[in-house]
Amino acid sequence: MHTLTRKEKPKESHMRIELTVNGAEHTLDIEPRTTLLDCLRDHLGLTGAHAGCEHGVCGACTVLVDGVAVRSCLMFSPQAEGAAITTIEGVTPGPGELSPVQDAFCETHGMQCGYCTPAMVLVAHALLADNPEPTREQIVEAISGNICRCTGYAQIVEAIALAAERIRGANRPPELRK
Repeated sequence: MHTLTRKEKPKESHMRIELTVNGAEHTLDIEPRTTLLDCLRDHLGLTGAHAGCEHGVCGACTVLVDGVAVRSCLMFSPQAEGAAITTIEGVTPGPGELSPVQDAFCETHGMQCGYCTPAMVLVAHALLADNPEPTREQIVEAISGNICRCTGYAQIVEAIALAAERIRGANRPPELRK
């Protein structure tokens, strides 16, 4: 990755943007039509968001922008300036650790090939941030925009429900935990 210094000027067909990704500030020299997906993958080396259909249909490119799940293939990078972008690389509590959602996906076998998994995990994070006690129907609705060709979705729904239960339990005083 190359971060521009203040003295350098972007190429004429390029523009300078500043993005906050996973809590880190990045100054980039990009073409204005660069999608957020391409910017994350090609300029920042964050390859967890996958290029699937590149039409916003499959959901493989999902990232969080200010906590909202968005299709990064449909968003131009300059549109993300001033927003907090979270990729799958940014949801772990620390190096070598998994978020409760990631852990639940592992435990319930909520992934097989893994292509859709980063997007599913991010959608789950967004859902659980807004609704710590989702119903099965709400979980199904939340992931309905993400295509999985391997699991049949049952384990993904189970993983999100398990993560919700664990997060709720972790936020309760010890005497009230199950």
